Amino acid sequence: MKNTLKFIVRLVLALVIGTGAIFLALELMDNLYAYRSPLSAKPPVPGRSFGEPMGERVVYVLIDGLRYDTSQKSEVMPFLNQLRNQGASAKMHSQTPSFSSSGYGSLLTGAWPYLSDAPAFNLEYEDFYPLTQDNFFSSAKRHGLRTGASGYYWFEKLIPSDALDIGFFTPREDQKADRQVVDAAIPWLESDNYDLIMIHLDQVDYAGHHEGGPQDPRWDQAANRVDALLAEIVAELDFSKDVLVISSDHGHIDQGGHGGHDPITLVEPFIMIGKGIMPGVYDDIFMVDVAPTLAALSGINLPATTQGRVLTEMINFSRSTLNELKNETGRQQSQLLAVYATAIGQPLPEEATNADPNRTAREYQNALEKVQHSKLSRERLVRFGIAGSIFLLLGLLLWRLKPKGWLNLVLGAILYSILFHVAYITLGQKFYSYSTVASPTQLVVITGIFTIISLSITLLLLTFQNWIAMDLKQNFIKILDLVLFTMVFTSLPLIGHILWNGLFATWMLPNLALHYLSLLSLIQIFFIGLGILFLCLAAGIILIYRRRKTA
Repeated sequence: MKNTLKFIVRLVLALVIGTGAIFLALELMDNLYAYRSPLSAKPPVPGRSFGEPMGERVVYVLIDGLRYDTSQKSEVMPFLNQLRNQGASAKMHSQTPSFSSSGYGSLLTGAWPYLSDAPAFNLEYEDFYPLTQDNFFSSAKRHGLRTGASGYYWFEKLIPSDALDIGFFTPREDQKADRQVVDAAIPWLESDNYDLIMIHLDQVDYAGHHEGGPQDPRWDQAANRVDALLAEIVAELDFSKDVLVISSDHGHIDQGGHGGHDPITLVEPFIMIGKGIMPGVYDDIFMVDVAPTLAALSGINLPATTQGRVLTEMINFSRSTLNELKNETGRQQSQLLAVYATAIGQPLPEEATNADPNRTAREYQNALEKVQHSKLSRERLVRFGIAGSIFLLLGLLLWRLKPKGWLNLVLGAILYSILFHVAYITLGQKFYSYSTVASPTQLVVITGIFTIISLSITLLLLTFQNWIAMDLKQNFIKILDLVLFTMVFTSLPLIGHILWNGLFATWMLPNLALHYLSLLSLIQIFFIGLGILFLCLAAGIILIYRRRKTA
């Protein structure tokens, strides 16, 4: 009776933990999909323009998913490299998440994903919402410019409808879609009726997701076709009066995919050519620099939430424009800092109350990061204090009780972990990153298979060989002890995520590497519980068989 009660308590606990793990995993992901900027409800107020347009029109070509190294291959993209040699170019750096929706948000608003209020993770078309933060299209319309955008249909949702005079949007992403996108934009370029035009080309990203990624020849073929489309666009421009800006929004890992923290997904090409642009290869820039630079070229206000700077070293601005830009940068950055500090409940720093034109955008952003880190540090101090107290109590309890067989529990949990992660790295996803997730179903299935196999081998090596000969209840109590300890051991990345990021994202996006590992841990814990359920069913069948045999 005593053994039966121990068995039932352990089994129920294992099943409850396993079931709770999958529900928590779903909540963790839903939380990221639902994340909104702390400035969502109260965005900064847009300022004024500070100069005249650099040219008659500005054309921005966004080549979705194009890796920096691919853009440098002259045999793959000869025309792009011709433009690079004739214009200004730099390596551009972005931040996680490296999904398209978050990249679009940073490019349009000049704010990093935690602040731009674009979806942090890609949503379905019907779930997208207009940007709440100021963006260069909305700014252009306020200043009387005529605007147009041609590209993937997510932009139809992201760009506020009143910010565009004309648009063409397609739900397709392949080379046929790009052909339609360019065909729609060419008449706008021919007409000279539009001042700010964005053309979004998507087939390189399509090749990354559906044609084997950069390691497949079809990737370079897609980049080469985009290069030819770029030549068609440029044929309609006059660089004595027009300005062309080209960039990507993220890269791809070798097998295709993006969204995570992989370095190759966070560097992109940036090229600018045309009236007033000073040719040369420049120091690295940031993705948030694109929006304020497009605004400055168009003679409109800096996007109110931009965390970037105008790339003045690449543009031949007049002295008066540069002076006005310094003043407006101080005003805009000071206001952003004040609005942000208020939104997250922090005291206003000195930089937020004193708009100094001699401070650079980077200096203001350093102040913003200090405000951010101050709040993060206090939250982490509380979490680490609570966790430290809990671990101390558990350590004292274990030392007091001195449970038998604890070494086997530790060895079993370590063995399971080694088996799972070796299989995951060599046969499964290869990387611990959201970039490797083709679909949630794929991640769950692969993780589940490796969990069940690793757990089965661990139990076989440590306890399973004696379970028929021994008393089943007693043996299964030992098995369940091992399973429960393995669940606890497997939850360590989740504990690390909670300590560093907090369980759910509220005012700040989490460290995605830790977030991914915690999600992986929860899926494992669910399948460990599921595996025990099947093991218990097998034990029941054997028990019935043994009773019938002895009857």
